[in-house]
Amino acid sequence: MLVEQITARLGEEVPGMIIDCAHYQDGRRCDEGAVSPQEAAARCGQGGFVWLGLFEPGDEELAQVRDTFGLHELAIEDAQNIHMRPKIERYDQDMQLVILRTARYDDAAEEVEFGQISVFLAPSFLIAVRRGVASELRGARQRLEQRPELLAAGSSSALWAILDQVVDGYAPVVAGLEHDIDQIEATVFSGAVAPTERIYSLRREATDFYRAVHPLLAVVTAVEREIEAPQLQPYLRDVHDHLLLVNEEVAAQRDLLGTVLEANMAVISVEQTKISVQQNSTIEQLTILATIFLPLTFVTGFFGQNFGWLVRHIDSPAVFVLYGIGGLLLPLALLFVWLRRRAAQTGTAGALHDN
Repeated sequence: MLVEQITARLGEEVPGMIIDCAHYQDGRRCDEGAVSPQEAAARCGQGGFVWLGLFEPGDEELAQVRDTFGLHELAIEDAQNIHMRPKIERYDQDMQLVILRTARYDDAAEEVEFGQISVFLAPSFLIAVRRGVASELRGARQRLEQRPELLAAGSSSALWAILDQVVDGYAPVVAGLEHDIDQIEATVFSGAVAPTERIYSLRREATDFYRAVHPLLAVVTAVEREIEAPQLQPYLRDVHDHLLLVNEEVAAQRDLLGTVLEANMAVISVEQTKISVQQNSTIEQLTILATIFLPLTFVTGFFGQNFGWLVRHIDSPAVFVLYGIGGLLLPLALLFVWLRRRAAQTGTAGALHDN
């Protein structure tokens, strides 16, 4: 308990701790500080509702909460699993479980950090089990405590506050992804090559974010349908509208990254073609240079042979020209004839294949 009190004063959170536990009645908080879960559970029958917040509790802490508030064991199992898709599940007539995915964008690493909030909702209590650093809810509780007309609607008002906090947290993620996508798009469509790995990484992050956002639409729709408090309906519709906008933007970002990836591959292909053309040009120049020196190499090699017959018979300029130039022209003529025959055979085979 001392560690939790010191940590709370420092504004930090440690796994397994109770962040806050309060009893609300008639649109106001009944106690200045937090109360124990056992005392809060005892007040559930006195009217109002209890809001209990837990941060990464262990199995023992969840078992105590289950026994104190009478939670369903299957709901506890779902709350213990991480990386679940957003969903809403009813386990009995009075208690529901709502799973939410929270998100935060790390601009330096270009990664989306995800968290999870499991909300146990009943008319007399709301228990929020948070996992991951991207799931802070202190602001949601403080804003709701400043709206007594909404707080008077009961535990469903706390669910609205949590949904509103989660959906509002998606906007900076969309902006962070948009900023990095704009950088890559500007690079690719300027004709330069962008790192393919970076594009793949951002597309994976956008896809994971879409999987956290899109299923939440069905959850919010179900919450709108089941909550009957008229003062909450406009606020729930506002959350739904914001979520629809985020969903459309994330879907557009994912499609855009696919287009950017294709464009980047085309730019890479063009660059490879330019390199091939440059290499072919260089080889062509080297071939011309080698062809120029080929006759000189032949003549030098031929007359550099120290055979007695050559020494005795090449004794005049005419003989030198005859053996030197003639010896060069003869292999060239044979090579020309061989190449012509090869070309004719290739053409005949192509014609037969076409027929």
